[in-house]
Amino acid sequence: MTRLTNHLIIISFDCLSALDYPILKDLPHFQTILKNGTYVEKVETIYPSVTYPCHATIVTGNYPNRHGVINNTLLQPGNPSPDWNWYRDCIHGTTLYDEAKLANLTTAALLWPVTGKANIDYNMPEIFANRPWQNQILVSLMNGTPSFQLELNKCFGHIRKGLKQPELDDFVLESTVHTIKTKKPNLVMVHFTDLDTQRHEHGFSSTEAIAAIHRHNLRLGRILEAIYEAGIYENSTVVALGDHSALDENKAVNLNVLLHKKNFITTNAKGKVINWLAYCKSCDGSAYIYINDKQDSATIKEVKQLVDSLLDDPDSGIEQVLTGDQAAAKGADGSCAFMLEASHGYYFLEDIEGEYIKTISREDAAADKKYTLACHGYSPEKEDYGTILMAVGKGINQTTLPSIRLIDEGPTFARLLGVSLGNTDGRVVEEMLTI
Repeated sequence: MTRLTNHLIIISFDCLSALDYPILKDLPHFQTILKNGTYVEKVETIYPSVTYPCHATIVTGNYPNRHGVINNTLLQPGNPSPDWNWYRDCIHGTTLYDEAKLANLTTAALLWPVTGKANIDYNMPEIFANRPWQNQILVSLMNGTPSFQLELNKCFGHIRKGLKQPELDDFVLESTVHTIKTKKPNLVMVHFTDLDTQRHEHGFSSTEAIAAIHRHNLRLGRILEAIYEAGIYENSTVVALGDHSALDENKAVNLNVLLHKKNFITTNAKGKVINWLAYCKSCDGSAYIYINDKQDSATIKEVKQLVDSLLDDPDSGIEQVLTGDQAAAKGADGSCAFMLEASHGYYFLEDIEGEYIKTISREDAAADKKYTLACHGYSPEKEDYGTILMAVGKGINQTTLPSIRLIDEGPTFARLLGVSLGNTDGRVVEEMLTI
């Protein structure tokens, strides 16, 4: 298969929305891509539309129930900080970076989700210390490329303030620029989360979110400049994309509070979960309900009656209830008993004690990251919920496309590099390529 580009740089601006286009079109570095390459007006995301499943979809071309990353975090009932799908082994099947390596191409990933312990030449995975005894730098080193990360931390570690934004993205930017100029990889995948953070904490159209978009414009400019300085611009392709959009909300649904009251969840005197028959696992704007024993027909029936009664209540925060089979048909985890979609203005948490509906204040969002003022995870069928893609450079047509799907991105990126992801849910978007 003919390779269309020698260097593919994929920049993921987490939570970049199709609704951001009126801002992007007036920013100079985004203008460079929009005026000279392909612009996709709306990219249909996946279900649930949360970061880790989305990024696994981008590199596989498959829906979550096929690539295996069906949520950000693992099902660990009662754990206030469950572990995430950090590791490459969480993904079933091949990936864009695996196929690039098989083709003897060099690869780099900077805070790209689900790349812990991946076979990537220059890898700084997105993984954080999730236990009190863990050290952030050591956790990263152990799960990526140690020498590469030590080099980056030595040069740019002073920029970072833990996981705080915008300093984290500033560190990632300098690391990306350095990697492009010194390593010149054939595939670079970089993930920026500044905008996502600001939208969670302050709201979709907040001043803070708009400021993050402007910072992303400057970051994009620095990356374009680095490609020029590396002497590879004429043989490079740059893709800027979002993984999902977001919707404003200020009410959290805690279905586990009801499940606890009805003894589907049992806790000890300290409030720790010691047994569960049914559990609501949050995906932010949606949620899975799992039954511990899938043969427990009595529990399934009782939980179904409960969620149906809530669906009839306009103030329950629940807009739709899907069966496991219906969830699977949308690409989500078919092993759940039910999948819930939140109403506008609501999202799901996993609290077991307290209120069924908690109203979130700005003070709540500032004090605790689990409380947000805008989030994602909703169905891609929600109105005004598309994300965006733009690409420029070698192998890219100058065109505007009305829509593609997130599952189409991976096969298209593979075609640019002259490799294949095999039989995928998505297709190669030939309209954007100079095939």
